[in-house]
Amino acid sequence: MTRPASSIGVLGAGYVGLTTAACLTHLGHRVVCIDTDSAKVARLRDGEVPVREPGLDELVHDGTHDGLLSFTDHIEALTGCGIVVLCLPTPMDEHGDPDTSAVDSVVGQLGTLLPDSAVLVSKSTVPVGSTHRAARQVDRTDVAVVSNPEFLREGHAVEDFLRPARIVIGASDDAAVAAVERVYDGIAAPIVRTDPVSAELAKYACNAFLAVKLSYTNLLSALCEQVGADMGEVARVMALDNRIGASCLQPGPGWGGSCLPKDTLALLRTGSRAGLDLGVVRAALDANAQQLDRVVRDVRRAVTGDADGRIVGHRIGLLGLTFKAGTADLRDSPALAVAAALAHEGAVLTGYDPEVPSDRQHAVAEVRLLDDPYQVAKGASAVVLLTEWPEFTELDWSVIGAAASNPVVVDTRGMLGSPEAQDPGIERIGLGDGTHR
Repeated sequence: MTRPASSIGVLGAGYVGLTTAACLTHLGHRVVCIDTDSAKVARLRDGEVPVREPGLDELVHDGTHDGLLSFTDHIEALTGCGIVVLCLPTPMDEHGDPDTSAVDSVVGQLGTLLPDSAVLVSKSTVPVGSTHRAARQVDRTDVAVVSNPEFLREGHAVEDFLRPARIVIGASDDAAVAAVERVYDGIAAPIVRTDPVSAELAKYACNAFLAVKLSYTNLLSALCEQVGADMGEVARVMALDNRIGASCLQPGPGWGGSCLPKDTLALLRTGSRAGLDLGVVRAALDANAQQLDRVVRDVRRAVTGDADGRIVGHRIGLLGLTFKAGTADLRDSPALAVAAALAHEGAVLTGYDPEVPSDRQHAVAEVRLLDDPYQVAKGASAVVLLTEWPEFTELDWSVIGAAASNPVVVDTRGMLGSPEAQDPGIERIGLGDGTHR
């Protein structure tokens, strides 16, 4: 059947939903973005963008100024939308499965709201089989449900939406596929047309693969420390193999954020329900937990000279708290996992992050937030660099060394090279670079 072009409705004004809505208006579509949080809707109408994302403020402003983008908390606004995009959260529940209650609640209402021959597009990361399940919930033969997973990196979401590596469309209805393809007119990217189940699984598969690669990198860095190799040199060789690539070869304090831990565990659970033990994926999760222990041991060694030393009562300064640079997101942050472990051992923590000012103290229980990175080092028994903010390479590390009671930095992101070579009086402990020997 021929599906008419019309306005687009985006359900959810969170990180994915707001980026999707703003980018679609940039492509020339008329979009209404719907969220149940009336206070958030009011702020968006006033031009306040709650998501820190390069270029997003400008796109939201342009869209609202041009009259293409509007916000409401009334789901009834969907009655005029021929395409509706689900961008609702699916957080991990206590069993490690995605909590689809928000999606289920909304989809259950759509059967009576969607116009004739509408297309329902799911960008939410949902369990395998959810597209077929949504079609049963809507219970409309004229409404097609399509899986269109998002692959947006925080800090690069606008870029990833407008210049993606691929666009995945999972559907069994050719007309619906064509309608979704038209949504992306103006974007030069390969379009992968597949079935809904494969599209859903591909999202989990991609994130879990990244998790495996990151865990492998961290394990290699530990091996480098034991045998005297330099992980930077090992990674340089690996990156030149086009079967491997250069991404995700930098050691760190572990991987986290709102997607990788949740999606990796979801894939593991999917395999278990299918009767398969995805041992490689499980090993990646185990290795990530081990990386936390490894960083804590490095901090103990920096403070006491002994990897098993007691750090109770010692002041430790933390540089970086978000799960990665370029975002204000603290969800599943490995930096906060390290902080919690150090606090559990009795350390007194201060911290600085450019996106976590002191007025966000309520969000970080274990760490006293400061607004000056140099103050973090004052009287510290060690400084720990946990998030790869570029500004940390521009700090005067000789000043930090002078301010600390014990001038040593645990550089978990490999950002500083050898500051002791440039700034005498400060020692660096890195991951996988021979400083452990």
